[in-house]
Amino acid sequence: MIDKHRLGARDVERDNPYHLALGFCLETLYEFLIEKNQDAKKTHVVFECRGKKEDKDLELEFRRICDGENKLGAPLPFEIVFADKKANSSGLQLADLVARPIGMSVLRPSQDNRAFEVLTRKFYCDGGRENVGSGYENWGLKVFPPQISEKPR
Repeated sequence: MIDKHRLGARDVERDNPYHLALGFCLETLYEFLIEKNQDAKKTHVVFECRGKKEDKDLELEFRRICDGENKLGAPLPFEIVFADKKANSSGLQLADLVARPIGMSVLRPSQDNRAFEVLTRKFYCDGGRENVGSGYENWGLKVFPPQISEKPR
């Protein structure tokens, strides 16, 4: 989750929240594929269309990250696919369903959030699936900028 308010007055062009999230997601997806011995296979990543300029900018950033400008310094085996909102993709619907509970868990951590409690058992975890429900901070759930008590991974 990118906390846009805490990201604040930093260089907006360099720290585009959507592009930051893209980089974190692609890097974590690649680490997951390595764990599952699937990292040599081409993987399609689907994005909902947002507008001609936004899609072009996102594709440029996607290709830059996949060409090796990432924390791993390695090329990533991903292909970008854009889907129109009218496609009614189940994957995009799922992303919409989980976004709010995740965001609320960070913005209002003391508020009851049963949906997030269920989601914590689904996150990618440090140490693999044996750590289901814990060990997901900075793995399956990354908050940026990190909160003061957190150490970035």
